[in-house]
Parts: sequence; C-alpha cells; structure tokens
Amino acid sequence: MEDKIVVAVDAMGGDNAPVEPVKGAVDAVNAKENINVVLTGKEEIIRSELEKYTYNKEKISVKNATEIIETGEPPVMAIKKKKDSSLVMALNMVKEGSADALVSAGSSGAILVGGQVIVGRIKGVERPPLAPLIPTRKGVSLLVDCGANVDARPSHLLQFAKMGSIYMEHVMGVKNPKVAIVNIGVEEEKGNQLVKETYPLLKTCPDINFVGSIEARDIPNGDVDVIVCEAFVGNVILKLYEGVGATLISMVKQGMMTSLRSKIGALLVKPALKKTLKSFDASEYGGAPLIGLNGLVVKTHGNSTAKEISASILQCALFKEQGINEKIKEMLNND
Repeated sequence: MEDKIVVAVDAMGGDNAPVEPVKGAVDAVNAKENINVVLTGKEEIIRSELEKYTYNKEKISVKNATEIIETGEPPVMAIKKKKDSSLVMALNMVKEGSADALVSAGSSGAILVGGQVIVGRIKGVERPPLAPLIPTRKGVSLLVDCGANVDARPSHLLQFAKMGSIYMEHVMGVKNPKVAIVNIGVEEEKGNQLVKETYPLLKTCPDINFVGSIEARDIPNGDVDVIVCEAFVGNVILKLYEGVGATLISMVKQGMMTSLRSKIGALLVKPALKKTLKSFDASEYGGAPLIGLNGLVVKTHGNSTAKEISASILQCALFKEQGINEKIKEMLNND
C-alpha cells in the first residue's frame, strides 16, 4: 500500500471559502486512496459543510482555528499577529511535519511570507519561486517565477531554472525538459540587464537543457517546458494569459448563439470544442507551488473552485511521492 500523505487545507482562505475548499478536499480523498486532509478553520462551519458529502470519515479531519487572514491585511503583520488563523495553523503543521503539504486560496502575500518565515527555505535555496503550470498547445509549461520575487538576481533565475527542471521531469514526467528565459527577442544580445546577465549562466549550466530566449507570443505554443523570468514579468504573463483565455472562451460561446445556423453548428462541434477548452483550463492543473521550501506550500487562485483545490491536493501527493525536495537538496549539494 502507498504511504499516507497528509495535506493541510486552509478552509477559510479565498473568495469561495469554506464551500469550495471543503468540497475540493472531499473530491481529493475520494479520488486517491492514500491522501488524508486536515481542514483548518472554524470547526463548526467546516463540519456543517462536510455533512453535505459522502466520504471516508477517517480521511478528513478538522483543526479549529478562530482567526482568518483577510486578503487586504499587511502580510508580515498578519502572520505575526494572527497565530490562531487557519493559514498560520496549516503552515505550522507543515513546519512540524504533521502535514506533508499545504493548499490555500488565501492572501498571496501572507502565503509567501508564511512559507518563508514559518516553513523555511531548504538550505542553499536563495529565493523560493512560485511556479504554476500553464496550458499550451502541446500540453503544459512551468512558469517560474510568477509572483514571489520581483527583484530577482541572475543567480536566483539560475536556481529557478534548475528547480523548475526537477519539477517538470519528476512530477510531470518530461524527460530532459527544455528551459528558456523570457525576452523581447530571441537574439542573445537582447533584453534588460537582468536577462543579459542571466543568459550566459543558463547557457553554461550543465544541469539544465537551455534552449535560449522565448518571446511571450510563443509561450502558448508549448515549445519549451520551463519558462524562466522574474516575478513581475511572470505575473503579467500569467494574468494576461488568464484574461485572454477567458475572453476568447466567452466570445466563442457568444458567437455560437447569434443565429439558428450557428446554434446548430455549436451542437455539432460541442464535444470537440469542450475537450479543447478543457485542456486550456488552468484549474485542471492545480495551483502554484512555492518551490524550495522545507515543506510544500501551494497557492491557488483566490476564486478557486473545488476542482482547482482538488487538483492542487493531488499535485501535492505527486510532489511528495516523487521526492522533489530531496532531489532539490541533492542538486544543491552538487553545486
């Protein structure tokens, strides 16, 4: 039998808490035998939600937390003052080892601060990056960093590339993943100071399969597996990606309802279109792991539904089963 994996879920974090985090937890434990979930938050409210579902009662437990960290609160102050919050309680479980991972749709700032301050970085990791999987024409690519380090240095981006390669190879099963740095052109001499200084480090690194620069317009094609950038650029790419995707889907649906002919056509193409649109739904792939911490912390969208929460919990299990942190430590020891 597979080893049991315990995932702490911040049941009070996000716009749709606790309804969607609770449902996501139920879906995850029903989908995978060796996953156990601890829901942190206001126990009475969480248990009331759990009563709606059928699941193995031994696989989900509740840990009462009396406080909630709101999205608009200053992250450092919130982590320090609200020690009985659902997020801090879950972070402490990861730190103590009573949970293998944490999933939260709560405050991005508080998750980033709490991950580094409470869980702590792996020795040798300079800056843990947020690394979501983004859908492409050929599957998925890892965007690293998308929100944790807006003032990164070249050495940070080099580590992002190494850790991202480990993740893509061992979690996503991509052999010898292709790595590229986001740039305003494919020529080696192009870019800002950070890109120009980072490029030669990536080019001469024996631990990665570096293929050069990638322009933003080429990212959706899926020709590379690990996309390296600092967090400001990564966050802009991610948000534009999501916005354009949602707009196109809306426009396609609207266009199909404009006439009787288009409605008939819509019925004919619906199965194929549904499959295509599903492959471009970011929620299918879980949240963004904060890579390089002593335990796994995964940030999901603030408006996450149960599907994204469940996918993130299953993502945590794969991360643990593949020993990603051990592989990162091994990589750092060999540097």
